[in-house]
Amino acid sequence: MADVAARSGVLGDHNLAGAELCAALSDATDEWLAGLFTSAVADRAAGSAGLALVAVGGYGRRELSPQSDIDVLLLTGAGVDPAGVAEAVFYPVWDARLKLGHAVRTVPEAVSLAQGDLDTATSLLSVRHVAGDTGLTAALAFRALRGWQRRAKKWLGELGASVERRHARAGDTAFLLEPDVKDGRGGLRDVHAIHWAEQARSVMLPGDDAALTRAYGVLLDVRVELHRRTGRPGDTLLLEDQDAVAAALGYADADELMRQVSAAARTIAWRSDEVWERVEASSARRFGSRRHRPQVLDDGVVAVDQRVQVAPEALANPDGLLVLRVAAAAATSGLRIDRDSLHALSEVAQPLPEPWPAEARRLFAEVFAAGPPTIATVEALDEVGVWELVVPEWPRVRSKPQRNAYHTFTVDRHLCQTAVNAAALVDSVERPDLLVVGALLHDIGKGFEGDHTEVGIDVVAEMATRMGYPPEEASVLCDMVRYHLLLPDVATRRDLDDDGTLRFVADAVGSSSTLALLGALTEADSQATGPAAWNDWKAGLVRELVRRSDHLLAGGHANEVTDTGFPDPELRARLGSLANDEVVIERSGDSLVVLAPDQPGLFARVAGVVALSGLDVLAAGAYSEGGRALTTVTVSPPANPERAWEAVERDLPAALAGQLALTARLAERARERAPRQRRMPGVATPAVRIDNTMSEAATVVEVVADDAFALLATVASTLTELGLDIRSAKVQTLGPQVVDTFYVRDATGAKVTNERHLGEVQRALGHAIGI
Repeated sequence: MADVAARSGVLGDHNLAGAELCAALSDATDEWLAGLFTSAVADRAAGSAGLALVAVGGYGRRELSPQSDIDVLLLTGAGVDPAGVAEAVFYPVWDARLKLGHAVRTVPEAVSLAQGDLDTATSLLSVRHVAGDTGLTAALAFRALRGWQRRAKKWLGELGASVERRHARAGDTAFLLEPDVKDGRGGLRDVHAIHWAEQARSVMLPGDDAALTRAYGVLLDVRVELHRRTGRPGDTLLLEDQDAVAAALGYADADELMRQVSAAARTIAWRSDEVWERVEASSARRFGSRRHRPQVLDDGVVAVDQRVQVAPEALANPDGLLVLRVAAAAATSGLRIDRDSLHALSEVAQPLPEPWPAEARRLFAEVFAAGPPTIATVEALDEVGVWELVVPEWPRVRSKPQRNAYHTFTVDRHLCQTAVNAAALVDSVERPDLLVVGALLHDIGKGFEGDHTEVGIDVVAEMATRMGYPPEEASVLCDMVRYHLLLPDVATRRDLDDDGTLRFVADAVGSSSTLALLGALTEADSQATGPAAWNDWKAGLVRELVRRSDHLLAGGHANEVTDTGFPDPELRARLGSLANDEVVIERSGDSLVVLAPDQPGLFARVAGVVALSGLDVLAAGAYSEGGRALTTVTVSPPANPERAWEAVERDLPAALAGQLALTARLAERARERAPRQRRMPGVATPAVRIDNTMSEAATVVEVVADDAFALLATVASTLTELGLDIRSAKVQTLGPQVVDTFYVRDATGAKVTNERHLGEVQRALGHAIGI
């Protein structure tokens, strides 16, 4: 097993990284397998004649990563018996617990299989001789490449479709919080696909190969170190591994690592998209030798053969608005910008005049009002260094990671995606231009030091002046930054039936037009953030908050709209007619409704039974009136819904009657449960906040904590033990964290104003959540 030790020595040599380590590991593996092969054929009269061991796939490219499969073919000539050789080569690899992809075939058999299977066909494009009869290896390599080229149209169509499917499955390597560095859009596999396509037909443009090689090297370094550090297969760079990989590769920190990953993936993705668009266009005969008459899109901007081009006269005499005219033409037409025009534009483009003229502001808004095509347009202009002439602050957010539990994308992609989402909502506001521009700039402060909202206000104020917006419009843009988190935070954490909530929002926003802009921005921003940030429940709350706050801004009174909120009129009527000792337990979809006589700890008991049944709470509400109480709980769809809901229906009546050892059962279940989720960077520090100004009728207690089994029940029980009545509650689960807000009153039905009592509330809740 000396050669296995040699492989281990390569993996332990931390002077080796990336392609250099892969090559060394491939060479060590070659030496080992060649030795096994040579020993196996030593006693054969014909020696190695008619037998060859070849590497294919990544191993064939000498890119054997620490967790890669060792993919080999044992080739046999016609009539040659490989008995004993295969076992002698393959079994030691299995005994070493290494992953082996293997087959024994003749050259015609391998070529025949490659004719109908894309994976086999592409793996044979990297055939490399390891040991034995070199003639067999050469024959396979020649016939595999010839077959690939003869079936170029078929294979390019299938390969392009497989690229699309892979991207849909793995997402964007450049923009994801935890990217797949191999299979994602912009990952290593995209470069493989481009090179396979190039072997069938020339698809790359000048400069592509060098750019792809540099970007590929960055991602390969990361993949190799990820495999070596974790000792597990898989190519997703998880948050928990980013610090270690960054340190091993000599980056300053994980943020710098992720910036480089993003930049490399963007380079690959942009070129990959262009390659497959050219392949598709060629297959559809959209591009031919005949030139179509140019279609004028704007001054100096034309469309030729489904590409946006800059007219020669515009390049010869460029003005400051040329970049914006090109961007607007490309985004609104949905066409890609011609590569030659992009590079020519990068050489002649000029900064915009300051302040911008009205035409520049119109074009800028038009770019982002175009919707989804905007993203490809901005990425193309940014790839050649032109976009920062329009937005000088862009380099500060370019490829900047957001290493937290909520965001899916890097800052720059998040900003573009938010603006694109906002474009679909322009009919809901008076100023569509301010909506899409404010959406683009709402998080620009994340590129600067300090609180991103506070810094962003100052940055946008300066930008708005440079862009020539009148003071009143600049003020609106600043307010969109200042209050971009206001509506989602209030809607999900505060009681919309409390007059103080609505007055707080109305006073902050100041006008119906700004409120409408913020409502649309909230939806666009949340959708661009990630799946944990927007759902039907949250959308309904935000829209209801906007409706009610707008009523106040129009001169109405809070009591004219709060009666229509939670609980809804039907439930309130049923609560009022409830008999003194009657208990109603109902399930509707993924929600539970409990109507019961009010009693201390009622909400905590309901929450405890729900947790005991294995259901995860997404949202909950509590309301009491006239000695009766209403509790609603909405849960994540359970894996086994019937079993979970049967447990609720069985245990809840007993718990409400005081006949269930709920505390003991929860403690037992907590011991049985797996440890809580891994801690993610960027998650807010657990905290307890108490506010006596938001509501005139109750004290607001907000608890921010890492999610844990039965946490809601624990916090509710703690409040009950302190003699507090839970008037209403809002619960929000965001990934690994929860934000629970309770409106509480003391035993006399008043707000909690005693400082000592408030201190004990803070102490008890801090203890309950582990701070």
